[in-house]
Amino acid sequence: MKPKAFELRRVGVAFDGRSVLRDVTLDVGEGECLVLIGPSGQGKTTLLKTMAGLIAPQDGEITVRNQNFLKMDATERLNLLKRMGMLFQRNALFDSMTCAENVAFPLRETTDGDEAWIGDKVEQFLEAVGLSQARDLYPDEISGGMQKRLGIARALALSPEIIFYDDPTAGLDPITSRKIVELIQRLRHEQNSTVIAVTNDMNRAYQMADRLALVADGGVLVTGSVEETKRHPDPRVRQFIHGSVEGPLSPVSGGG
Repeated sequence: MKPKAFELRRVGVAFDGRSVLRDVTLDVGEGECLVLIGPSGQGKTTLLKTMAGLIAPQDGEITVRNQNFLKMDATERLNLLKRMGMLFQRNALFDSMTCAENVAFPLRETTDGDEAWIGDKVEQFLEAVGLSQARDLYPDEISGGMQKRLGIARALALSPEIIFYDDPTAGLDPITSRKIVELIQRLRHEQNSTVIAVTNDMNRAYQMADRLALVADGGVLVTGSVEETKRHPDPRVRQFIHGSVEGPLSPVSGGG
């Protein structure tokens, strides 16, 4: 059995008194790619951000590599966060910075590297995502697929061991989506990183996942491998993966 990168035990998250996640128990193995699926508004992004340390749960315990994430002091927490990377749903690029400057930003902010070292790192990651020729362009001067690749380069700039992807193919055409996931998979294997991703695209979920988990009704149901998920007997799983209108699931507003 692989060592565990994450262990969540009875985690609960609420906003303004409204419960979004309740009693969530979940493990993620080192080097694994876990893909979170489920209807809009039922907590996938909330769970992702909670695991990434961006949202504090009201209940439960989160262990990251055998360390209690919620009881760390500020220095321990910062050191752990530096080993994580995140691609936000809308990329969160800086419009006033070039592609190269966007990738350089986390390196300048969180490392002591000199400009020569930072420049080498920037070139390395721009080349890895196929954007070397766009280094001096601004985000609004490149396509949506290129912006997504730039977001991935910036998320990987610090060579994180754990990477979170929030809907990495949202708004992209099927061909570009497949290429983005191929890129995510290639970089994951090259860096031996652990990946937790959110997507509503079942084709890309199947392409990416070692295991899948359905986020619905305030909880998380681990459905297993791709083949196990396709055969899963839970009616919510069957409804979602087949895109059926009729069934126990219905999207709700807010909550991720």
